[in-house]
Amino acid sequence: MPREPDAPSPAEVSARHRLQDRAIGALLALLLRLPYRRRVALMGWLVARVVAPVVGWRRRVRDNLRHVFPDMPRAEVERLARAVPDNFGRTLIEIFSTDELKERARTTPMAGPGLAALQEARANGRPVVVATAHLGNYDVARAAMLAHGYPLGALYMPMSNPAFNRRYVTAMEAIGTPLFPRGREGLGGMLRHLRSGGMLALVTDHHMDHGAALDFLGKPALTALSAAELALKFDALLIPGYCIRQPDGVSFRIEVEAPVPHGEARAMTQALNDSAAAQVRAHMDQWLWMHRRWKVA
Repeated sequence: MPREPDAPSPAEVSARHRLQDRAIGALLALLLRLPYRRRVALMGWLVARVVAPVVGWRRRVRDNLRHVFPDMPRAEVERLARAVPDNFGRTLIEIFSTDELKERARTTPMAGPGLAALQEARANGRPVVVATAHLGNYDVARAAMLAHGYPLGALYMPMSNPAFNRRYVTAMEAIGTPLFPRGREGLGGMLRHLRSGGMLALVTDHHMDHGAALDFLGKPALTALSAAELALKFDALLIPGYCIRQPDGVSFRIEVEAPVPHGEARAMTQALNDSAAAQVRAHMDQWLWMHRRWKVA
């Protein structure tokens, strides 16, 4: 199995890091005073209309869309340049709205052709790797599965700002544990969790320098084979799963797809890419077009 990339170095917290963390913390404190629906909608609006233009996220959305869909009408590109940061802002405040997120997660419906296999694996103590993408809000799915008795741990990428990372990890731990930071620190715990029959959620649509060049949305994208290799190593089910935001902007549905058959790790990972790409095409405004999936922006 290829080595997981090291997590960001826990370097000394700089004055800039502390200032950023305090500013974000003050905004979160203000928003958390609002009723849940207003809070989520306002955070989406702020990120889409204020933050995204300043930090260059709209430009990155446009660049990625131009790379993948060069013929997309300009009006649709501009709609997505606003809608994608809106979903990200909503997701961010939802993570910090721990009690409300967990309460909503308990009643979020789970369905799909892989649900029976997931239930059977839980009953038999068989490990499961749940592969997902930067789509909707996957922390809602994590909370929902934990609430329904699925022993789901998650691998996460630590934030580059150590001060904010502590705040972020505290919020994620309040949603549920176990959590494993990407890199050497979390690798041992993650492997023990799977070996004991646990379930692990992995976000598989990161650009990985050590990854294989596989197709994603019609373009080559460097993709880690880790999810497939873990499934093979531990005889775990490999199940694509997604948490899709609904038209009201605050509720979700969880889609559990059929397990990917075991075989060669590269082919299994391409199947995951194909699954995620189909979901992205169906929910273009919910995928994180701001991130550097192809390192073109």
